[in-house]
Amino acid sequence: MTPPDEHSRADTAQAGPPPQCPAHAYGDGGVTRLYGPAAEDDPMGLYEQLRERHGAVAPVLLSGDVPAWLVLGYRENLDVTRTPSRFSRDSRVWRAMREGRIGPEHPLAPIATWQPICSMADGQAHERWRGAINDSIARFDRRGVRRHITRFANELVDEFCATGGADLVHAFAEPLPMMVMTQLLGMHEEYSPELVQSARDMIKGTDTAVRSNAFVQAALRRTVERKHREPGPDFTSWLLEHESKLSDEEVQQHLRLVLIAAFETTANLIANTLRMVLTDPRCRANLAGGHMTLPDAVEQTLWDEPPFITILGRWATQDTELAGHRIRAGDALVLGLAAANVDTAIRPDPTTPVHGNRSHLAFSGGAHECPGQDIGRAIADTGIDALMTRLPDVRLAVAETDLSWQSSLMSRHLTALPVHFTATAPQPAAPPAPEGGSPEREGAGGVGGSDGSGGQTSAAERSPRVPAPPADGSSSGARGAWWRSLVRWFRGE
Repeated sequence: MTPPDEHSRADTAQAGPPPQCPAHAYGDGGVTRLYGPAAEDDPMGLYEQLRERHGAVAPVLLSGDVPAWLVLGYRENLDVTRTPSRFSRDSRVWRAMREGRIGPEHPLAPIATWQPICSMADGQAHERWRGAINDSIARFDRRGVRRHITRFANELVDEFCATGGADLVHAFAEPLPMMVMTQLLGMHEEYSPELVQSARDMIKGTDTAVRSNAFVQAALRRTVERKHREPGPDFTSWLLEHESKLSDEEVQQHLRLVLIAAFETTANLIANTLRMVLTDPRCRANLAGGHMTLPDAVEQTLWDEPPFITILGRWATQDTELAGHRIRAGDALVLGLAAANVDTAIRPDPTTPVHGNRSHLAFSGGAHECPGQDIGRAIADTGIDALMTRLPDVRLAVAETDLSWQSSLMSRHLTALPVHFTATAPQPAAPPAPEGGSPEREGAGGVGGSDGSGGQTSAAERSPRVPAPPADGSSSGARGAWWRSLVRWFRGE
């Protein structure tokens, strides 16, 4: 005979909603969950529902029904990012962390557990770590970095150009940023498909995030050990020799920060920009009319589809108020970057192009705004330039409605971008690089500064290369019109 308590558990299980039921979208008190199928199927739609119900700030639940606040308003996001005295980046302030609700095996542990890195500190500690990051990034030569990007992009195109078709997410958008970043960080020996997948998985807040984080950490640890023995003109070596005297642990954790942030954001940026170019009628019209250049397309994508849709987080250092909501000390706040970018307070009509406007929050804001955003932009626009130059007639191989996305708390990315194009032969093998071809530039400005000789990069050097005409020489019809619009786009006409 079944014990009474077993009967009650069975009845509860039978009465509970099935996995796809909308009831799973809410926790106790009807608070919306930011995890699970309901939240991940249409995050932007969910943000607008929350904005309508709660205004610029909404109560939400993170994985495991941990309470938090989602900041939806543009001005409110800036307020949070610019006032560290009220909203700290130190996760040790988090009440749920202090109470043990975010343990080592929690899906959010890899991105929320405090580490000795600049993105989780304020004040002097932040200035010390951020200074080492900024100084080391400033040693890269912009033109040298772009040469690396172009070389790797062409290597990837060579792998599929003869087939006449490819999935540009897995064959191009995902591997390119990791190839570039492992080169710049001096860890190209560690590059592998497993590293690419682990880097993407560890920020999703999934059950495998902890294991993926361990894989990435092991690769970085080997790199730090090797660079002690074999320093070179790379980011890891520059961090190790920086005057701030970072420990090996501090160097390793900052490598992880830079690698993961740059990879995920740039992979999404490349895929989303390519999708816009291939499917968006507004983009097509602007290209045909010569009103949009490649950097414009990238910036428009950063407004409409930021690589990180949210960021966890900030933690309230004191009882305070935000957009009429009472925030308690120790509460977690999630920056709603995608929601803020479409806030009608700053974009009354989201369909209006915002060319040349970099006031979006795609790279967050305040003192913790992404220091490597120009490298991400360079990987995206230079990589797409190389791809479109090689495959000028590339076109979507499926209906736009057949494209699908995978979402998590922080990220929403295309699962595939299948395309067709005229098959071409791979490029001939390039001659060996000349001696002294390092991307380093001692004492120069940032990524977007002058060239390696100290002079300013010319307009011609800054402009993307014009793609070659279609392989069959045709210049009429839809294909010819598409190519001509691309020529005008790349020339910036």
